[in-house]
Amino acid sequence: MNPETIEKLIDNGRDGYEARLAAGQARRAAGDLERAAAHFRTATGHEPSRTAAWQELGRCLNELGDPYGARAAWERGQTAAQANGDKQSEKVIGVWLRRLDREASGD
Repeated sequence: MNPETIEKLIDNGRDGYEARLAAGQARRAAGDLERAAAHFRTATGHEPSRTAAWQELGRCLNELGDPYGARAAWERGQTAAQANGDKQSEKVIGVWLRRLDREASGD
């Protein structure tokens, strides 16, 4: 979907977790990682207990060259996944965290 269309909905009062997640995903797909990360941050503020925005925020930050920010986002997402019993998200985030560890150690 076109990110501008979703952002118009947000500007017209349809702001919420799903709208921000969709806007972030659309911006990420368009290659606009900075704006995507801003949408994902807002989504996590709306519903910090949901994991998808934390996962996506971590991916954006990592691709933007901020592994520390990515780690923080993924750790928050992993905590949310554990609290929700979301084993799949917990596993996925665990893989990304291990990759960060390998990259940091130079392996």
